[in-house]
Amino acid sequence: MADDPMHPRDSAPEPYRARSETLQLRRAPKISVFLIAGAGLGILAALILTFAFNGTEAVSRNTGFEYSQTQVFGFIALICIPIGVALGGVVALIFDRASNRRAREVTVEHDAIQIAPDDDRA
Repeated sequence: MADDPMHPRDSAPEPYRARSETLQLRRAPKISVFLIAGAGLGILAALILTFAFNGTEAVSRNTGFEYSQTQVFGFIALICIPIGVALGGVVALIFDRASNRRAREVTVEHDAIQIAPDDDRA
């Protein structure tokens, strides 16, 4: 078996190797949570703006139509939701940058165990 070219004994890997590495550990915010919260605040702002200004009783000077409160809510939501998502993203980025300052370095060890091939194969 020592002369077998498929199983060279000189280049056999070590059965166990360990190496250590230094990494940065930090708590990063989940950006999706901030985006969803921003969208929710945008909907809330659109709802407040819809009922705060009662502009649905008169005919629009620009289009000549009278809009219901649901339509007005939809128009305002089209503006408020993207603004809320953008503001949520900005807040998430600010928290992400702040978490970079509190990052700490840790040493991690990687263990690799290599199993020798079975020599009893036929």
